[in-house]
Amino acid sequence: QVQVTDAGGGLVQPGGSLRLSCTASGGTSSFHAMGWFRQAPGKEREFVAAIRWSGGSAGTPYYADAVRGRFSISRDKADSTAYLQMNSLQSEDTAVYSCAIGRPITSTIRTERGYFSWGQGTQVTVSS
Repeated sequence: QVQVTDAGGGLVQPGGSLRLSCTASGGTSSFHAMGWFRQAPGKEREFVAAIRWSGGSAGTPYYADAVRGRFSISRDKADSTAYLQMNSLQSEDTAVYSCAIGRPITSTIRTERGYFSWGQGTQVTVSS
C-alpha cells in the first residue's frame, strides 16, 4: 500500500516563505497526481495545488485561485516527491496542510474525489 509522508511546516512571519514536501513510498506507479489541501480552524478542507505525476500531462500544475502566483508545485519523480513552495505567505494561509495521492480526473483534481492516500498533515502558521 502506498504511504504518503508530508513535512516542512512551521512558523513564519507574514511575507515569508516555506517549502513543503510530499513523498510517496510503496507503489509509486499506482497514482497519477499529487495534491495539497489545507484546513484552517473552523473551516472545511480546501484544495491548494496539485501536479500530474505520469502520462502525457505529467508535470502539469493546478492551483487554487487564492494561491496562484504565490505558491508553486513541482516534482522530483526519481524521489517520488512533490514540493510546494509557498511565498508571500499571509495570515490567511495558516492551516494544516495535507498531501494526497490518487487518480483524479481533470474535472475533479481540485476536489478530494479521486485521492486515496493522505499524509498526516503539517502545520503552517503565519504570524508576526
